[in-house]
Amino acid sequence: MNSPDELASTLRGWRERLVPGRAGLPVHGPRRARGLRREELAVLAGLSVDHVVRLEQGRAPAPGVQVCVALARALHLSDAEQERLFRLAGHELGGGRVGRLVPESTRRLLERLDDHPIAVHDAMWTLIAWNRPWVALLGEPAARDEERNAVWRHFTGCSTRTVLTAAEREDYESALVADLRLAQSRYPRDPDLPALVGRVGSVSEGFRSRWDAPGVDDLARQPTCLTVVHPDVGRLDLDRDVLASRHGDLRIVVCTARPGTESAARLALLGALEFESMAPPG
Repeated sequence: MNSPDELASTLRGWRERLVPGRAGLPVHGPRRARGLRREELAVLAGLSVDHVVRLEQGRAPAPGVQVCVALARALHLSDAEQERLFRLAGHELGGGRVGRLVPESTRRLLERLDDHPIAVHDAMWTLIAWNRPWVALLGEPAARDEERNAVWRHFTGCSTRTVLTAAEREDYESALVADLRLAQSRYPRDPDLPALVGRVGSVSEGFRSRWDAPGVDDLARQPTCLTVVHPDVGRLDLDRDVLASRHGDLRIVVCTARPGTESAARLALLGALEFESMAPPG
């Protein structure tokens, strides 16, 4: 059995075993389909139905990292199953490569703390998973992995809703470079790291100057505050905590508002607006 066929049959098997109730879908009467329908999986994973069909028929190109993460979340895969999915899709695991698997426990964190914006990044600060409040607060993440990298986005001036003071910008840039340098020392065989350094350095003199001064940023710490100017609810001043996961060297960013503040009220309003936008028309 070749890899596309094995991936296709494995995805079908995972879809057919998952009952709608466990996936959070309502069940109205008897169903002919065993497990989830392809249309339901597509909605849960944020993919087109055609993409799911082609994957299950072995006709689609190997899914990228973000598609694998989305499928693992939608199919409720265990850590071992997620690892199998990544391998079938041709993504190298271990061997000095940056980990991009999102453990089952971390996925539960994203799902259950659904009143706080939370996102998961890999060791080189590429966004690989997020919840709905994160999207409501900061906007829909870019489609391509390269454009979801925080180092690339910051040093190349991508548009953002966040506002930094001069001191916060200094701390943030120092911390990003320090983390990237640490990742390179931990994963010397990952080709994506030097490629990222070269790509950002080719367009950002500020990054080049920091990167060429090794050791200066080693004690840098990520900023603990996040200011967001949202087009619908205005300014939010939030606490920003970066949690380190023991699984895969991940960075989990959690945003919260202090109780009783205007920012807390605006964050709650943002959640309500996001919920209304998801509701079916009456």
